[in-house]
Amino acid sequence: MNKKLLIIPLIAFFGLQGCKNKSKSNDEETTDSAVVKLVSPEFNADSAYLYTKAQVDFGPRIPGTPAHQKCADYLVARLKSFGATVTVNGEKTKTYDGKSFQLKNIEASFNPEKKERVLVTAHWDTRPFSDQDTDPSNHNKPFDAANDGASGVAVILEMARQIQKTQPNVGVDFILWDLEDYGKANDETPDEVTWCLGSQYWSKNAIAKGYKARYGINLDMVGGGNAQFTQDEISRQSAPDVVNNVWAIGNEIGFGSYFVNLPSGKLVDDHFWMNKAGVPSIDIIHYNDNSGFYINWHTQLDNLANIDRNTLKATGQTVLETIFREK
Repeated sequence: MNKKLLIIPLIAFFGLQGCKNKSKSNDEETTDSAVVKLVSPEFNADSAYLYTKAQVDFGPRIPGTPAHQKCADYLVARLKSFGATVTVNGEKTKTYDGKSFQLKNIEASFNPEKKERVLVTAHWDTRPFSDQDTDPSNHNKPFDAANDGASGVAVILEMARQIQKTQPNVGVDFILWDLEDYGKANDETPDEVTWCLGSQYWSKNAIAKGYKARYGINLDMVGGGNAQFTQDEISRQSAPDVVNNVWAIGNEIGFGSYFVNLPSGKLVDDHFWMNKAGVPSIDIIHYNDNSGFYINWHTQLDNLANIDRNTLKATGQTVLETIFREK
């Protein structure tokens, strides 16, 4: 993802608040989580880690490769095994470099008969090259994309496994976006249209079909160590109530060092197109205006060794709790 940034200055109060949040220890988080009684089922971080590994084991999930097809088959089979209604949707889609691929958005629904719904998404494809690597000789090499792609999908798979066993009050839709990360570096178009091709395709069709959901949550890079999820501008402007609710729940159940109450700049991610479809949507993404994206973003080091179960847990439990509190 390129995600154009509109950098905004952070006043001293927010900087101080960020330091306070960041200094909170893992022990404190564990204690806080134990004190608060969850209404959601327990999110299993070990399970989510194994789902991350399963994707990485296929190799880079670059569109048009055998690894991409094998991973698609695996994801469809896993979601079906959890009792979801699963479809694969898409069309022949051109990327910025003139190549054509069969787009494969993987959509899974639980309790599709329920009118009140929540949408949770993540992209499952891998960027074809590690163009942010510090070594220029690696810029044309593929990478594992353990965090930038696989972690969000893994959180969704574990959420789906739990929802199969314990049903929330609302229907839940999961979408795994394809062709999200095959965009042009330094895309200068207003909406960075070379990126997020899967959610762009879905958005147009969702409008035509009249798809409705209370809100949407997009997960992006949710498995790295020392993650900070700030509140990006698009999320704050398009779905302020959803941002406030999710971050408040994250803090309440002991994950305040992850869900930091800091605003950040404009990030054009899949949630941008979800909002275009009329679903008020937010982005949970490892980003901070000061430090930028996840340190191993689009590099050879975005691998399984740099996946942190604690971050997977913080993300998955917070989103599950948010859904299970819906009436």
